[in-house]
Amino acid sequence: MAEDKRIQVTVILRHDQSKTLGEIMAHAKETGFYRDFPPEGSELVSWVVAMSYGFIIHLSVAPDGLRNLNRFMEQKAWGAFRYEVYPSYDFEPIAEKLKHDHA
Repeated sequence: MAEDKRIQVTVILRHDQSKTLGEIMAHAKETGFYRDFPPEGSELVSWVVAMSYGFIIHLSVAPDGLRNLNRFMEQKAWGAFRYEVYPSYDFEPIAEKLKHDHA
């Protein structure tokens, strides 16, 4: 599928703070979260830790892979993480243009 047919998605994962890290890791191992991420139809672009916040993950997703991403999160992330998913785009080229235009 051509790159212009894909969408960028930002996934925010916050640890379930009612659980210990050991419980979270056990749940993720049991469900295969780390083993199977990213799900089919998604490509990992970046994955960072924001300390005291959680994971911020950027994925490139085929439009028909969006449902698969949602099902993956429901089946493998719930119980270890609270999550949010946002359509997003790369703002860096726009910021560079604004920097130049506002100089």
